[in-house]
Amino acid sequence: MAVARPPMSEAEFMRLPDDGRKYELVDGEPKEVPTTIEHDVIGANIVAALMPPARGRGFVTISQAGFRMRTGNVRAPDVAFTRKERFPGGKPPRSFADAAPDLAIEIISPSEDRADMDRKVQEYFGAGAEQVWHLFPEVEEVRVFTSPSEWITYRAGDELDAGDLLPGFRCRVADLFALE
Repeated sequence: MAVARPPMSEAEFMRLPDDGRKYELVDGEPKEVPTTIEHDVIGANIVAALMPPARGRGFVTISQAGFRMRTGNVRAPDVAFTRKERFPGGKPPRSFADAAPDLAIEIISPSEDRADMDRKVQEYFGAGAEQVWHLFPEVEEVRVFTSPSEWITYRAGDELDAGDLLPGFRCRVADLFALE
């Protein structure tokens, strides 16, 4: 007979051994979020594109940074941007952030569950995100959400910007997926 385990606390989650994998704390359980080398190359392309306009305005984080959602979950978007004024003293905390980033970016793999991705979009906006981007490497498309139910799809030849959230950011969608 299986014994029900109480939900994992944030403190327990932080003490998990570093096994080189990415995890999020979802419904009191550590949930592995698998990635690939291609996934990380795309993430690096995004970081490289975001860094110049982000300097002085806020912080770009990668997939190991955790953000507390109002649901109690701790999410770790593949790439994120948070304006510095959202952090106490304008500096990133040495712990999880107490809200979603302004921009949460997820690189979607074919194995990802659509319902889970929809749930993340809801959680990000519920915790204060202004935009959520879903990148689809197989078709070189970016879906930019401005609310949980409103989005625009950009294709490889389109130019992507972040509007008022990150003035000066512009890049071709195809450049985010470049593997050369």
